[in-house]
Parts: sequence; C-alpha cells; structure tokens
Amino acid sequence: MSTFCTYMDDILLPNSKTASTLNSSSERKSAPRPSGLGLAVGRTTPLNDNPGTIVVETKPIKNSEVSKKLKDLLGYTLEIKPSQIQHKDAGQGIYLDGEADVGAVIAIYPGVTYSPAYYRYIPGYPRVDLQNPYLITRYDGTVINAQPWGMGGDTREYWDGSSVEGSRLNGEGGGNGSDRVWKLLSKPLDGSKVGDKLVVLERRNPLACAHFANHPAKDTTPNVMICPYDFPLTEENMRTYIPNISFGNGNEVSMRKFGSFWFKSWKSRSTTMDVPIIKSLVLVATRGISNEEIFLNYRLSNLKRRPSWYTPVDEEEDRRRWS
Repeated sequence: MSTFCTYMDDILLPNSKTASTLNSSSERKSAPRPSGLGLAVGRTTPLNDNPGTIVVETKPIKNSEVSKKLKDLLGYTLEIKPSQIQHKDAGQGIYLDGEADVGAVIAIYPGVTYSPAYYRYIPGYPRVDLQNPYLITRYDGTVINAQPWGMGGDTREYWDGSSVEGSRLNGEGGGNGSDRVWKLLSKPLDGSKVGDKLVVLERRNPLACAHFANHPAKDTTPNVMICPYDFPLTEENMRTYIPNISFGNGNEVSMRKFGSFWFKSWKSRSTTMDVPIIKSLVLVATRGISNEEIFLNYRLSNLKRRPSWYTPVDEEEDRRRWS
C-alpha cells in the first residue's frame, strides 16, 4: 500500500517539493464551504486546522488519466465495465488491466465504516440491504457501505460520506409501498457522528472499486480473496488515498457478541490502542492475474435463500462459515 501511495503522489502532486510542504501554505488551510450534509444536520462549528483538513494542490487530470499513469508505474490498474457473467443481474464488474502477481493488493473497498455500535445509523436500518448491494462485513463486525463512494470522482476533496452519486449505481428507483414505509421508519444518517468528517480524500483512486467485484459464474474460480486491513492513521502521507471514513464520535467502542446480540462498553481511544486506525478491506490476488475480470467468492449463507445467480464455489466451505 505504501508503494501505491507513493506512486499516486508521483502522479498527482505537481512536484516532490509539494509533498514536504503540506503544512507551510496558508492558502491551503482555508476552510471549505459547508457540505450539504453539514447544513442538513445543523453543523456550524468551525473546522479544526490540522493536516487532515488541508487540501493539497494537485494536477488537474481526470480519473482515467490517473489510472493510465498508475498502470505505467505499478504494472496494473482497474477498469469498471459490464461484467462478462451471462446473467441479467450481473451489471458492472471490475477488470484488471495489466498484470499482477499472487499476493498483490488488487482493490480497496471504499466507503463509510460502521462498528456494531452504530448499525442503527446505516441508511435503511434495519433492512439495510433492501436497496443497497454495496454493503460488506468484516470478521470483527465492522460494516462498510460503499454506496456513497459510487465510482469515485475527478478531484481531491473534503469527503464526509454524504455523496449521493453512488446511490444511483444500480439505476433503480422508487420501490414498492413496503420499501417506502421502511425508508420512513429508518433512522437517517447523522453527519455529526461521522468521526472522520471533512477528511481530504483522493477521489481519483483507481483501486477504490472493490465493491464492483462479482461472484464467479458456474465453473469459474475466484482470482482474489478478501482481507481485512487496518490502515494506521499516523501515516498522514497515506491518509488521502485510503477511501474510507469511520462513522462514530471519535471514541473507540469495545464490543462483545452474545448469540445474535452485540453489547458495547465505551472506552477512550487512548486506552484501547496506541495507534489510531481506519478499518477497511482489500482484495488480494490468489494467483497471477493478467487482463481479466476480477471474481470474489461471496460465500453467501446457506441458511437463507440465495439469489438465482449464485453458484457456490465450495459448498462445504460455506457450510463451515455459517454453521
């Protein structure tokens, strides 16, 4: 990941001197205009002036050009285009353009992360997956919602997870009467609780599209596996390329699970960990990959009715996971 971040600096920063003078330009420390989410929840407090809220001047190049330059340096990049899977629900997929070795980080799962303590704040709660197929859960219960990230963007900007661009990824709208009732009953996103609010993130991130990886069709094997990754926030030069923000009030929450229920006990961050982190997920190549679509084993529960397009890669593995 550090190599990827270095390459992104080489591509986007005007010169190497820029990276070493992030805090020296008062021009870059001007507060941004309030976001739509901030106005909606009545946030009026001024921004704190710290390295996490500095927008560094970057080259005015589009996402597509960044992707091309990354391939020249890293050896591969990703493209989003229609999947080769022959099913009406396949939609978009991600393709590796270039060559990657086994063990290479192929993609990052972007979006807003929710610890179990904040599940009720996931849009659409409690039926969070009703119209959002871009949710994924880590082994520790952390949920990542990639829908607000969408397909990224063409700027480096303040991002608080309030983008609505991603909500139209499927091109679906409306919903039946029952769905609308659930929407009315669901708790809306409370932007005041976004712990990493107004962090500067690079939206031109070619690898921030793991949420478009499809499950393999029958007789096709996955070429990546999913791995939890905790990014240390002490690495400030990497932060802008980590496409995640955490939902919460800035305190770490210690959770325990008993049966189907999560219980929490509040602790200050300083007492639970020495290094602050942002929890994410990455896709790692399980074999050499060359100019092909990326497939991830979804490992859906065999205790519930599966979609018509789902064919288990390893039924026994699924059974062990969900037993």
